[in-house]
Amino acid sequence: MKKTTRLLIDAKKYWKYIFLGSFGLILMSAMQLVSPQIIRRLLSLIEENSPLLGKYSLYLSVLLLFIYILQWIGQFMRSYFMHYAAHHYIAELRPKLFKKLESLSMKYYHDKQTGQLMSRITSDTSVLEVLIAHALPDLFVNVFMFVSVAIILININIKLGLLSLCLMPLILIAVWYYATKVRPIFKHSHQKTAELSAILQDDISGMKEIQLFNQQKREEERVSKYSDAHCNTIMNALTKGAIYHPSIEFLNNLGTVIVIGVGGYMAFKGEANASEIVAFILYLTRLYQPISTLGRLNEDYQNAMAATERIFELLDEKSDVNDAPDAYDMPKAEGKIEFSNVSFKYNETGDVLKDISLTVNPGQTLALVGPTGVGKTTFISLVARFYDPTSGKIMLDGHDLTKITQKSLRDNMSVVLQDVFLFNGTVEENIRYGCESATDEEVIMASRIANAHEFIEKMENGYKTVIGERGVRLSGGQKQRISIARAVLRNSPVLILDEATASVDTQTEKLIQDAIDKLVKNRTTIIIAHRLSTVRNADKIAVLEDGMIKEIGKHDELIKKGGLYAKLSKIQFKMEA
Repeated sequence: MKKTTRLLIDAKKYWKYIFLGSFGLILMSAMQLVSPQIIRRLLSLIEENSPLLGKYSLYLSVLLLFIYILQWIGQFMRSYFMHYAAHHYIAELRPKLFKKLESLSMKYYHDKQTGQLMSRITSDTSVLEVLIAHALPDLFVNVFMFVSVAIILININIKLGLLSLCLMPLILIAVWYYATKVRPIFKHSHQKTAELSAILQDDISGMKEIQLFNQQKREEERVSKYSDAHCNTIMNALTKGAIYHPSIEFLNNLGTVIVIGVGGYMAFKGEANASEIVAFILYLTRLYQPISTLGRLNEDYQNAMAATERIFELLDEKSDVNDAPDAYDMPKAEGKIEFSNVSFKYNETGDVLKDISLTVNPGQTLALVGPTGVGKTTFISLVARFYDPTSGKIMLDGHDLTKITQKSLRDNMSVVLQDVFLFNGTVEENIRYGCESATDEEVIMASRIANAHEFIEKMENGYKTVIGERGVRLSGGQKQRISIARAVLRNSPVLILDEATASVDTQTEKLIQDAIDKLVKNRTTIIIAHRLSTVRNADKIAVLEDGMIKEIGKHDELIKKGGLYAKLSKIQFKMEA
């Protein structure tokens, strides 16, 4: 009930529609309770051979028609307004979940699959429609119907009324047992659905690699394995349902058999008349119908609660990187970056960075070099505040990064990554991504600086060309240059370049390097590079090893020292020769 209550509070914006739908439910249910009384009255007139039968039969038929019209109106209100509330709430909830994902730090995504997160936003939220538009209102109306019909039956004939209720304890025990066994299975089935979505998303994204390495059969088997696991979980729940639902139906029918047998005997003994027995049987179907429906409602409810748990788990997730309560927006930065005794670790296995202290003045270029896995990417992730240091302090223009808003920090940054991410849109839209207000002329100028204008103009629709998901229609070098154009257009005082010239041919590397040389002017720049030839002109080169700065200085200074940088430089230039 806690989660149901929380869900209803979360959907309070739509309470008025739920109220209108509930009014329709009450109206529909009330009319269903009245109609058997009209039939009972007609039978009484027939039994009594009343002279008013002809007159009253027309009156009763008109009244019954009016009741059915009101029942239709109530059913329409229940269906329309409940579905309106459900679908609009889900439409509001999905962006809310996505916004939550946007607020979480990169640490949250370390052990999460994209497909699983997508499943929470799409599949799990869809189940809430069943809860809001069907399960909860039907539960309400069926409880209302059961109580009302029970009172009416006892009022018609107290002996038959009490007899009709004698099987209720058995039915309620069956409902409780089913609820305790099936809900965990449905939660497990949602997990299996998410796992299947994750596998499919992974395989579709890696289709080129699947075909290249001839792994079609392996991936087919993997998808089949997860699909079968999902099927088996669902079948487990359905098997229990296949036993439960007929059992409930049998108990209902058994109650009807008992009442008919006893009622017939009472009529024979003169303790009940025909109109009472007929009315009693008509109401009896309405007594047992809510109990039968309760089985389906319970299944829907358990399924929805399993989905609700997963949704609230995401909404309740705490980010380890948050704006402080008194965080403020910093102005446009000059670009001075200071690390003061900064250490960082992703988990309890050990520090990735250890006691890092350095200063990069406005307009300077800092290059980070060293073997793979020494913390270079972690360094720039801390500057962008994807993570907070385990200890120490990072400042931009004297502002502690933990004291300013993340938005104002990132407004002062442009990033060009090795693994460029481009959206499924036009070239122009991707260049404008960090500066939507830019004019066409500014987009073209940024492209020229990035040495991208020439190849863009040769594309079939120029800047309006759709480049496909992740820029699949572009080469690696073309994607890099579009990414650089995006950074140029953003025109931020701090620039981060992570292996921007990696994995491209020599000619493309020269074009990209020329673009970078134009881009870094008058900006504080942090460069990660394995190709040491690209960082010769950096103002500072920090050589990282085992998470610590082993050497720092300019290229010529470090070569003269004969340390790790000189060793790496010698090996690399020898290999390139």
